[in-house]
Amino acid sequence: METRVAVISIIIEEPDSVQAMNELLHQYSEYVIGRMGIPYRAKGINIISIAIDAPQDAISTLSGKIGKLKGVSSKVAYSGVGKK
Repeated sequence: METRVAVISIIIEEPDSVQAMNELLHQYSEYVIGRMGIPYRAKGINIISIAIDAPQDAISTLSGKIGKLKGVSSKVAYSGVGKK
């Protein structure tokens, strides 16, 4: 199965959505390469980057589910590198 390497950038403005977002990431944990989270207390938000190596559909689905959470936005940047 071909996979793609990508980074999902996430901004959380609603603290109540953190647990639901973490549950989603746990569901896709087999694909996660690494995660970096930065609590930006001065603005009351959390900034998270997820490095992922997964099938295109899995990346799109995860990003879409994250973006549907209240007060959460996400964007994906794809690498040109894939693997079989």
